[in-house]
Amino acid sequence: MSFVDFSWLIGGPQGSGIESGANIFSKVCAEMGYQIFGKREFYSNIKGEHSYFTVRVADKKIHSNVNDVTLMAAFDAETIFRHFNEVISGGGIIYDSDLGDTPTDSVHTLDAPFKERLHKELESKNKSFTISGVLEIAKDNGVKLFPVSFKSLLESLSEETENPRLKGLIRMFNVIGVSLSLGLVKMPPDSLQKTIETIFSKKPEIAKINQQTANYSYNYASAKFENFDHTLPGVQKEPGTILIQGFQGTALGKMACGCRLQPYYPITPASDESVYLESNEILEIIDERPGSTAVIQTEDEICAMGMTIGGALTGTRSATCTSGPGFALMTEMLGWAGMNEVPVVITNYQRSGPSTGLPTRHGQDDLLFAVYAGHGDFPKIVYASGDVEESFYDTGNCFNYADVFQVPVIHMMDKFHASSVITCKRFDPQKIIINRGKLLEKVDDGYRRFEFTDDGVSPRSRLGLDNGIFWNTGDESDEFGHISEDPILRVKMMDKRMSRLDLILKNIPVEEQVVSFGVEEYTIISWGSTIGPVRDALDLLKKEGISIGLIQLKLLNPFPGDYVNSLLKNNKTIIDVEANHSGQLGKLFKQNTGRDVDYFILKYTGRAMTSTEVYDSLKKIIQNKANKREILMHGA
Repeated sequence: MSFVDFSWLIGGPQGSGIESGANIFSKVCAEMGYQIFGKREFYSNIKGEHSYFTVRVADKKIHSNVNDVTLMAAFDAETIFRHFNEVISGGGIIYDSDLGDTPTDSVHTLDAPFKERLHKELESKNKSFTISGVLEIAKDNGVKLFPVSFKSLLESLSEETENPRLKGLIRMFNVIGVSLSLGLVKMPPDSLQKTIETIFSKKPEIAKINQQTANYSYNYASAKFENFDHTLPGVQKEPGTILIQGFQGTALGKMACGCRLQPYYPITPASDESVYLESNEILEIIDERPGSTAVIQTEDEICAMGMTIGGALTGTRSATCTSGPGFALMTEMLGWAGMNEVPVVITNYQRSGPSTGLPTRHGQDDLLFAVYAGHGDFPKIVYASGDVEESFYDTGNCFNYADVFQVPVIHMMDKFHASSVITCKRFDPQKIIINRGKLLEKVDDGYRRFEFTDDGVSPRSRLGLDNGIFWNTGDESDEFGHISEDPILRVKMMDKRMSRLDLILKNIPVEEQVVSFGVEEYTIISWGSTIGPVRDALDLLKKEGISIGLIQLKLLNPFPGDYVNSLLKNNKTIIDVEANHSGQLGKLFKQNTGRDVDYFILKYTGRAMTSTEVYDSLKKIIQNKANKREILMHGA
């Protein structure tokens, strides 16, 4: 029995509808029962630079993209130049034949280093520095070429529908590329029409034009193209499956767990979550839970953090959402929240640093920053989700941790999460249990906000509660919140706050701290979105009779060192897989377990890992051919 594992790539200039096209393709395939993992890559400009979207389609659960492309749809020259050599033998390239002999020098968005590498390859194979040159290489490699004049196709459609507007409507090129692709792989056409109708349901005229274009392009490909070995006729759809974008996991989790205030300042890639929350501010009441979330765009991240703390002091579940540079601005107030035992959640969608770094690219660069953020010692939780489905339920847990332990919680997400489109099981809000900890509904006289207790957690009043008067200050204080510099009291207060780190490790269930996929002689430690490519790579190795263990660290501060050591007591070789330069998890691992990492598999190009890259590096390690640091480089 053959398995479906098909990878599709669409590319074009930023702002040309690449994401819309990929979403149509993904939704059609998902509706036809396939599992989806899609990923968008784009430059940090508004319009013009190269953007592309890779969608992997399979008939089994997948967690990542792969290096190889089965079919590429390109309506600009740059996409062909950058991706022609990713298409596999037996795969195909649908391209705009009007591009003809476009030379590399006429594509001004090709950066000099890439162009130099491309010219060397073309020169070594005696090919011209043109579209024709790279397509000849692709053809020599066994790739099938499917040229179409996108402009002529639109003109013919314009005449057939008696709609002259269509003639010059180049923004339809993305729909043409999608529809040609679906026609080529023999996807049933009804699903394409229904998907477009759903996506443009509020814009019937636009839906009609897109449906006409899609139908014409689909039929063109079905009639003109032959001899393509790959088809996607559809499979039995698994009940309860949804198609979702990465940032929606945490947003929906916040809605379900009762987060009712999210101040934020716009920053890539975190803004999408807040925008999505804002567009769904009014919710139906579920189980008597209030159904409205206030989303407020503030003047900067400092204000966003201050407003989040203010909301939490009223007893409202409050969060903010940011990325590395924004989180840097929040750290002073993070310390204030730690000192004053305020439960807040910060969702950190990491990207490549330092400084502005690669603003629209991926990285797991903020781990140590999050663990050590803020001056002085104060307890905080740093928690990482491995995929989008996890992030929904983890979000509910993060709010519970904040409330129960009265600490700031930093929920680590990243750009790979944010820009992924995946199929997964429909989220179940009933599985999110709300625990507000020691939040009081009534207070007796003599209330002390920072009272010394057996477990180190004080009963918490909220602003405006009768008799629940308390004071907050950035200085050290007594049990009421009044400033104090008494040395004995200082030690008691510090010990009280910091004792929560042990309390956290003791009370969070170990399965929420660490996920063990099995321990072998060779075992991987990893965290966050890198888990997906690792899991898929391990599945490939298992088919070859090679078993490698995997430990997923979710609770990263306080670090569950004793429990991790107990899991790895019989393991010989540790492999750290993560997306940063220095192997930050490896440093935390050594600090908390006393063990060295034997090998690092790292990627810091700003592009997400593929399972292919991880598989190749693991094979080298098993064969004793690897460097201590294996650096991954795939991606345009």
